[in-house]
Order: sequence, then structure tokens, then C-alpha cells
Amino acid sequence: MKTIDNIPTSKIQRATKLVATGAKVGVNYLKYYGDKIVNTPEDAKARLDKSNATDIYDGLKQLKGSALKVAQMLSMEKSILPQAYVEKFSLAQFSVPPLSPPLVIKTFKKYFGKHPNDLFDTFNATSVNAASIGQVHIATKNGKKLAVKIQYPGVAESIASDLAMVKPIAMSMFNIKGKDSDKYFKEVENKLTEETNYVLEMQQSKEIAKDCAHIPNLLFPNYYEAYSSERIITMDYMKGEHLSEFNASNTNQEKSNKIGQALWDFYMFQIHKLKKVHADPHPGNFLVNKEGELIALDFGCMKTIPMEFYTPYFELAKAENINNKDYFVSKLYELEILREYDSKEEIAFFTEMFHDMLSLFTQPFHQDTFDFSDATFFGKIAELGERYSKSTDLKKMNGNRGSKHFIYINRTFFGLYNLMFDLKAQNIKINNYLNL
Repeated sequence: MKTIDNIPTSKIQRATKLVATGAKVGVNYLKYYGDKIVNTPEDAKARLDKSNATDIYDGLKQLKGSALKVAQMLSMEKSILPQAYVEKFSLAQFSVPPLSPPLVIKTFKKYFGKHPNDLFDTFNATSVNAASIGQVHIATKNGKKLAVKIQYPGVAESIASDLAMVKPIAMSMFNIKGKDSDKYFKEVENKLTEETNYVLEMQQSKEIAKDCAHIPNLLFPNYYEAYSSERIITMDYMKGEHLSEFNASNTNQEKSNKIGQALWDFYMFQIHKLKKVHADPHPGNFLVNKEGELIALDFGCMKTIPMEFYTPYFELAKAENINNKDYFVSKLYELEILREYDSKEEIAFFTEMFHDMLSLFTQPFHQDTFDFSDATFFGKIAELGERYSKSTDLKKMNGNRGSKHFIYINRTFFGLYNLMFDLKAQNIKINNYLNL
């Protein structure tokens, strides 16, 4: 894969890159208008989506950082984005062009004050894995193989300006309006800022590894503070396939079920016992070893769940509460989905919309075991998402709905469901975490 010798770090440099990307998208639209004349609208739109997704991703992968992280987050919204965008943006999870070896050495010396060969016995300056915020290198120390994650230069300093550039796109995509919209972007900004703080990630990683060590078939690396800093984190090198690679080749249903149960238990224990959850559940953050055990990585994005949100959120996971209209509506107000100044039309629309969504999405919690390989269930979720994404009534209303905590909790559940479906995990014990 081609490497990168520099990353735009100033606001002007990064904005210029986005403007150039926008110009390419404009050319794609001109081609699309001509394409529609000689081909079917569906074929023309498919080619437009593919061209736009490629050009946008190619621009973002040069910027790295928050801009690329947002693309990664959007790749999980399979029911909102066209498939061409999902496929291209999903590359941001663990497959982007790495920094060149000279830039790696320069960056390491800047962050640690010394050459990596002065710290480790061996250090490979060629990356083995590159993502949106940092890339991983293999090193050795006293015979132990280590993974060294180095943050891209300028990432931490460009978060606010990057989000300001993508904000208009996100507001249009998710129909967000109104004076309160900033609370959502501030939540994302705060989480992205935390993800660039590797001292915090080190602390969170060690805590989650200790708290979840009892969960069967789940492993974590050890972390080494002596070889880490605010922008560098060193851990054990864990051997295994990324979850997506495992899914592509695995034919052993028993192994899928074993890994799926470990993954589900991991998330249910965090959410219900720790009230703090790994809010970045994508395939690049999980490995599967030869023994069929799940390895969890990268705890930069941890979401604390306050009780004032946790209680009403999970009260609405109970079937009897979903079907109790007065109680259901009262919880929608608690969760800021409905507001005191809503019109009768807005109250009726959003009550029905969330009733539809929760009646479907909470089905796993209404059973002792659940089959996450059920294509019909996930097809209904995609169908519901598509229906509301095309709703003309919804587009007329303010989509600025719900507590700011929804952003990362919903992201966690959508990501978890997608991972479970990709695993085709069956007979998953929903409340197994209570017995661990």
C-alpha cells in the first residue's frame, strides 16, 4: 500500500483538501446528469454513489483524524447510507494508507523525545495496521513482541476545525436543526478529544481488562506505561484475524456461536454492570485467535452511561412498557425525544416512529436466547431505516431529537448488532452476563 509522507495539519491546508474533494464531487454530478439521459436513473445513481464515495474517501484518508473517523462512524449506518458509501467508508476501520517510515520515526521522536531504537530492542517502522487516528508498529523488548500505536501528527489539534467542516453535511444527512444541535456535535468532539489522549486510553484499557477478565473466551492485551505517552501506546502484540476476515472464511457454526456469546456478554456486562461501555464496536477493534477466542482492542472511545439516561432507556426495552402507551410516552419525554413545545403532529409522528423502531429493535431482549443470523430480523431493521430516511413528513420536522447520550449508546448497539449478524451467531443467551 502506498505510504503518506505528510499530513495536512493547518486549518487552511485541511480546508483546501476538502474543497478539492468537493470539486471532484461536483464533476461527478455533471457526469451523472448526462448519464441519466442515456441510461436508467437507477444505474446512473449507482455510478454516482460509487464515484462520490471513492472521491470523498480518497480525500478523507489523506486528512486522517476526525474527518476520517466520522466516515468510519457513518460506515456503521448501513440503513442510512447507500451501499457504495458503506463499503468504501468501512475501509477507515482498519485499512488506510500508513505514514511512511521516515515520517513515523520523526513523529515518534517528537512524541517520545528519542528514537524508537533507543527504547525498544527492535522496531519496524513499516506499519502493520493503519486506521483513522493512529497506526500500529511491531517492536520487541526483552524477547516480548509488542504492538506500538502511534498517533498521526496534528490529529488532536484539528478535531474542532474538522468537525466544523463536516457539520453541515451531518446536519443535512440526519435532519438536525435548531439552536440545541450543538450539544450533539459537542458530544462527538469531546469523545474524539478523549480518543486522542493515549494516557486516558491506557487507564481505560487496563480498567476494562481487569473488570472483564472473568468473561469466558475473551482476551485483552497487557499495556506498558513505560513505553507509552500521550500520543503513543504500547501493548502486547495479539495474534489473530480481524473479525471481518474471520467471518469471510469461517464455516464453523459452533465457533461463531462461541465468539458471539463472548462478544454479547462483554457488552451486556459493561452496559448493565459497569455503566460504561466500549462505544466503538467495529470489526477492526476485535481479533479472533486460532483457539476461537475473542480479543478486544482499542479502548479510547468509552462512553459512561448516566443513570438518568440508563433507567428510561432500558425501561423501553421491556415489551410491557412498549405496549403501555401512557408509560411509553412519558419515557419519550424523559429521553428528550418528545419536548414540551412539540406540536400535536410532531408528538403523534415521533411517538409512532419510536414505537415502530423499539418494537423491532428490542426483540432480542424479549427472549431468553436469540438467533442473530436471522436475515429476516435484520432485513426489517434495514427496511424500517430506509422507510424513515425517505419520509417526507420526517424531512419537514426537526430531527434534533433525544438526549446527547443517544449518539454513542445507539452507535454501540447498531455496531454490536451488525457484528453479531456478520458472525451469524445463533442461540445467544441474552442475560448470560448475570451468571458470570
